[in-house]
Amino acid sequence: MLQIKDMARLGLLAALLEVNKLALASLPNIELISFWIILFTLYMGWRTLYAVYVFVLLEGMLYGIHFWWAAYLYVWTLLVILTQAFRAQHSALFWSIVSGLFGLSFGVLCAIPYGVAGALNGGLRNGLLAGFSWWIAGVPYDLLHCAGNFVIMLVLYRPMRHAMNRIFSSEL
Repeated sequence: MLQIKDMARLGLLAALLEVNKLALASLPNIELISFWIILFTLYMGWRTLYAVYVFVLLEGMLYGIHFWWAAYLYVWTLLVILTQAFRAQHSALFWSIVSGLFGLSFGVLCAIPYGVAGALNGGLRNGLLAGFSWWIAGVPYDLLHCAGNFVIMLVLYRPMRHAMNRIFSSEL
């Protein structure tokens, strides 16, 4: 059961995710979404999924529902699962590597709905070609995503972890 302060924190996280996405929209695949999801999952665990799904719903309302939106449903969930699996880690370098690898794999993860749609339209071979071509076309952006996630986490992890320790240890 969520407490009122948890609901407030998760609501702020969902808003933070959307505002950060909009603020950095002009930069190709440079985002703070991965950073915030990792950080909040370290403090709020599985409850972070509430904010993730509100964010995904907002994205669908703002940009429309398409294949990329279906991918958002599981891609961000996968990041929460991955973070939960390694939540005992406290190294900025460790989380920078995880965040960077997540950015690098983002395109291949998002290619899955395109592959499924291609397979439904023209068989397995067409599906594999559709998913593969969509992924390959985005590799330069995945490289930017990897580098951006790595640097953002490396620079912001310690100061934000310190701030989050203070926020989550106080009675708000």
